[in-house]
Amino acid sequence: MSKDGTDLQQLASDIKDWGLELGFQQVGITNTDLSEAEVQLSHWLDAGFHGEMGYMQHHGEKRTRPEQLIAGTVRVISCRMDYLPEPMEQTDEVMENPTSAYISRYALGRDYHKVMRKKLQRLADKIQSSIGEFGYRAFVDSAPVMEKALAEKAGIGWIGKHSNLINKSAGSWFFLGELYTDLPLPTDSAATEHCGQCNDCIDICPTGAIVAPYTVDSRRCISYLTIELQGSIPEELRPLMGNHVYGCDDCQQVCPWNRFATLTEEPDFLPRHQLDTATLIELFKWDEMTFLKKTEGSAIRRIGHTSWIRNIAVCLGNAPYSQLVVDALKARLNDQHPIILEHVKWAIEHQMSIKAL
Repeated sequence: MSKDGTDLQQLASDIKDWGLELGFQQVGITNTDLSEAEVQLSHWLDAGFHGEMGYMQHHGEKRTRPEQLIAGTVRVISCRMDYLPEPMEQTDEVMENPTSAYISRYALGRDYHKVMRKKLQRLADKIQSSIGEFGYRAFVDSAPVMEKALAEKAGIGWIGKHSNLINKSAGSWFFLGELYTDLPLPTDSAATEHCGQCNDCIDICPTGAIVAPYTVDSRRCISYLTIELQGSIPEELRPLMGNHVYGCDDCQQVCPWNRFATLTEEPDFLPRHQLDTATLIELFKWDEMTFLKKTEGSAIRRIGHTSWIRNIAVCLGNAPYSQLVVDALKARLNDQHPIILEHVKWAIEHQMSIKAL
């Protein structure tokens, strides 16, 4: 019971029920102690594994000390929302077809930031209607927040060897969102680790980005290369990208725990504009206006048209030799952007080398 008479145990139970009613699949509560995660983050940054993601070093201790980011924070309400839009067998088919454009399954529908933020706000509104004004702030992968470490402490799942969060009954195809709050709610028990001796995610990684269990060198990760990296993709990594246009789900696709994953119940996460079945050549033909129109309300838009074409050029270069592919690439040789031109020329050369084999 709090000073104002609020039954905090009952409130915590209500918050979890309200979360499920709003469309979250799980809600957990934790304190703000991230001392262990802070040490791990420091070592990861010191190793330079963040690459050009300079924002990972910004904000000082605010990332690992929630009360410094939002004064008065004593608890974090962590929410899980499943997003798997299709059976994994369908995902396999796209991954294994070198002429198909593979887009990370989280990005096929509407921008998850917007979808989850609305639900978090509605959850806060329900709390407020129950107990009155309280301090809170909602986050969805949009601030210096260690969402996976917090979710692990809140019992949502454990951080796997690929650095994604895994839930025993739901796999890893889900988003996370948080409410930082000043409510001293009872906390949940942290999740325990269940990767065991399995190294499937490490073995499958196309670029060897998982350099050790639980440690990812972002500079080699296809998700980083196609989304975060500005400029040129290192030449030695281009042939390893296959048909990955935006992001990479290989490590999730092979994770044994994802046999328990269920399809999303959220319509906003379902594929739009046939991005789940598009070919590389189709998407390569998009001009900037088409790109902006087709990615409106999508997480994909933030990489911009230049990186989009850059990525697809590399994927076309990796495709089996085809005159159609070469012609599509040559049609962009008059592009004025040096990054696009560099990758198109590389792709044509790579096609020629494949032909010569």
